[in-house]
Order: sequence, then structure tokens, then C-alpha cells
Amino acid sequence: MSEPLTASAAPDCLLALDAGTGSIRAVIFNAEGEQLAVGQAEWRHLAVPDVPGSMKFDLPNNWRLACQCIRHALQQAQLPASSIRAVSACSMREGIVLYNKTGEAIWACANVDARASSEVAELKTLHEGQFEQEVYARSGQTLALSAIPRLLWLAHYRPDIYRQAATLTMISDWLAYMLSGELAVDPSNAGTTGMLDLATRDWRPELLAMAGLRADLLSPVVETGSRLGYVTTQAAEASGLKAGTPVGMGGGDVQLGTLGLGVVRAGQTAVLGGTFWQQVVNLPDAITDPQMNIRINPHVIPDMAQAESISFFTGLTMRWFRDAFCSEEKLLSQRLGVDTYTLLEEMAARVPPGAWGVVPVFSDAMHFKKWYHAAPSFINLSLDPERCNKQTLFRALEENAAIVSACNLDLIADFAGVRAQMLIFAGGGAKGKLWSQILSDVTGVPVKVPVVKEATALGCAIAAGMAGGVYASLAETGEALVRWEREYQPDPERHQAYLQQKSAWQQVYADQLGLVDRKLTTSLWKAPGL
Repeated sequence: MSEPLTASAAPDCLLALDAGTGSIRAVIFNAEGEQLAVGQAEWRHLAVPDVPGSMKFDLPNNWRLACQCIRHALQQAQLPASSIRAVSACSMREGIVLYNKTGEAIWACANVDARASSEVAELKTLHEGQFEQEVYARSGQTLALSAIPRLLWLAHYRPDIYRQAATLTMISDWLAYMLSGELAVDPSNAGTTGMLDLATRDWRPELLAMAGLRADLLSPVVETGSRLGYVTTQAAEASGLKAGTPVGMGGGDVQLGTLGLGVVRAGQTAVLGGTFWQQVVNLPDAITDPQMNIRINPHVIPDMAQAESISFFTGLTMRWFRDAFCSEEKLLSQRLGVDTYTLLEEMAARVPPGAWGVVPVFSDAMHFKKWYHAAPSFINLSLDPERCNKQTLFRALEENAAIVSACNLDLIADFAGVRAQMLIFAGGGAKGKLWSQILSDVTGVPVKVPVVKEATALGCAIAAGMAGGVYASLAETGEALVRWEREYQPDPERHQAYLQQKSAWQQVYADQLGLVDRKLTTSLWKAPGL
């Protein structure tokens, strides 16, 4: 093993702590945005016994894992701790942490926590149903994913914790607190609580008061990239970082991801293809959707908001299909030394656009106010094995993901008046060359795929660089560091065919929802409180 660089020879580097739903990662970048090392550990959010839908966030164990990842990344990069100019943290959104008056974290839940379904239903009736509309109008959030029902659940079932609680933050802020000892929230992540005003980028305590909750739980709001504090001696001993290293204010994973992609100007649009797919549009003004279909979040860029639509389980559906039906392809890909999805794409490329009329029914377009899905299924199969086979179904799934994205972008354009002129496609889905072309053909606009595969961590590192004095502007740095790998142009003829396919899919999906309404099939997913 080579010796670590001396402090004088080491380059200036930045550390991003990226706390996702399934894992925590420490990623080191140099000042040019090149990834040097990563330490990663999976974590699990276990249900609390006898609390259906609960997903506890294990604070002591998860901090230990975060420190383990930092040490591993430093070791992998062969860098001294003194080379880290600054550190910042990002996280899954909606996950919240409560602290008592002495600053001890006393309760936390992950973003997938759904224990408060009855509280969501209760709040939906508050003030004759006007409360949720007020929350959405002010914050861009509905109740199903917000913090308000969870706090109400605590007041109902854990009043001991509720009485002790003195401060609330998001999970990214908890990581920053463990590093620096300073408690604050940033707008991009705290915006998902449903308690932050989109226009002022500050708390709106009267929303808590309207719900009968205490309004004295709210931490100071600090913008992303600001210097929050410095790594404490205790945190340095635990993590291997140098005491006194600046700690920058981080943010929400999607918003920092778009920063890492250079999506920082009004009208720019990104499609983030992971387990869930997000379609994110930068808005010229902090406006909300009169139909309450689309979520609106503060961007990490000051005074900018983002419309965000979500396609459910897109990446998970592909994984299910691969693991359930493609064992032969998995074995062959191992022998050939290629990714299974690459092999399946090569097979699917031989299937004509339209996938012989097969209609997948999985995620619906987003309807934030009343959000549920039909039962997962394939419609319009045939008994012709030359046409109805694995490659056809795989292509149909890729086309359907692009169609749902297009439907969501249409919903955003309808109320915001912003229609994408180009899509930035990132995440695991963007590795697929066929998928990238299908997304361009379905939407009718060019698609650009960036080189960086760690956009969220890069955006987080940019925030750290702001706090450490490495960069002067979030937006300008995001634009300067992004590099492009591929670009796709839409085929006009295929685009027209996909427009007809999209219309047919919408009609089929509406009928399939009717089967769920009649309790003949089981919904893929329902929002809490429905």
C-alpha cells in the first residue's frame, strides 16, 4: 500500500456525507469536481414494534456508520485529514430528528416512515378541509409526506417525547450537528416538512398552531453553502477528520443533485432516474399548482423554487423484472463481463418502438393531493412468442417510464408555463443508452447525460466548498463543474407515435384505477391518509 500524501503535498479536497434511504456514503472530491474516493455502508430503518408503518432512524448506530465511511474514504484516497478543506451533508428528505433542551437527539424517523396515516386523515378534515390547501399554498407540500402528522402522532402516542422536544431538524442537519455541535436547517430539506414558507424561505409557525401543535420547535434557517461551524474535537476523534475543519450547510438530496448537474437557472429541467424517478423543473417564481398535483420545493439556489414530480418504483420495477424473469441473462452477463441491464437493452433494441402494443401499468403520473396507484400489471399481451417475450416487456417498461415522465412534465407545464427545451438525464437509469434515446423520443426534446454519476454528492461537495472558501457561487460552480458524456436527439416520427401511445396509456391507467376503487385489485401504493 502506498503511503498517504503529506499535508504539504495533498490537494485541496472536499467531503460530502450523503445519507440516502438505503445507505450512508462519504465521498471525497478535489476542487475540480473529480471524485477521488468513497466509503459506503448500508443501513436499515427498522419498524418500531406494534407501530404499523413506522421506520425508526437509529441515531447512535447510523452516526457510527457515518464515521466509518469517512475513515474509509480518507484511507482509500490516501489523504491526510488536513487535506479536507470543508465538509457538508445531504440526506433523503422528510426524515426528521427531534432534540431536547440540552441538544440531545431523542427521536428520529426515516423518510419512508408512514406511522401517521390516521393523523393525515384527521388533518385533511381540519377547518373543513381547508388546512391542507393552506399548507400546500404556503409550503408547496401536502400532508401525506410532511412532518406535521408525525408530530401529531407523537403528541397522541408518545407525549413524553413530545413534551421533551425543543428543536427539530432534518437528517442532513443532524449529521452537520454531530460534526459541528451547531443546530440549524436549510430551506431545501426543511421545505419538505410542510412548515416552511416557499416565498420567505423561513418557517411559518401558524401552520403548526392551526394543527394544534407547538410552534417552538423550529431551528434557525441557514442557506445551503453557508458556514455552519467547525468540526469539534469529539467529532474529529470519532470520524478521523481534523478538528476545526469548516462544516457547510447542506441540503436535500434532489436539490443538491440538480446543483451537481448544473441545473441552476430558471426553466432548466432534470430527470433523475433511480429507485424513484424525479422530474425536476426550475421555476422562475415560487408558485404552486392550483390542482395540487405537483410538489414545490425550495432549491438550494437562493430565491429559486423547483417543481418536482415523482414516478414511483421505476428502478425497483426494473430490478424486479430482471430478478424475476431474466436469470439466463444474468448468468450470460456474468460470463461476458457486462451489466445485465446492458444485455437486456441490446435485446430490447431489436423490438420496434411501441413494444407491439404492450401497456405496462405501474406508477401513475403524480397527483399529490390524492395519490395512489393501480395494481401492477401488463395489459394487451399476445400469445405470439416472437412478439411477446422478455425483450418486448423490458422495452415496454422503459417506454412506460419515459411516458410517465412526459405526463408529469405536462402537468408542470400546465400550471407553471415552463416546458422543457432539453432534459438532463442522470442517475442509474441514464446508464441505459436505449432508455436515454426513448426518453428523448417520447418527450420530443434533446436529452443530455452527464459524466458525473454522483450528482448529489457533488452538489453537496460544492456546498462544502462554498463554506470552505473554495468556491464563490453555488450556481456558477455547478455550471462550471458539469461535464457531458452523451447527447440524444428526438426522432420526429417516433415522437408522434409515442404521443398516441401516451394517450392510450392514460386511458388504460384510468380504467385500472377503477378496479382498485372497486376493491377488485390491490394498489401498488397509496399515500398515507387515503
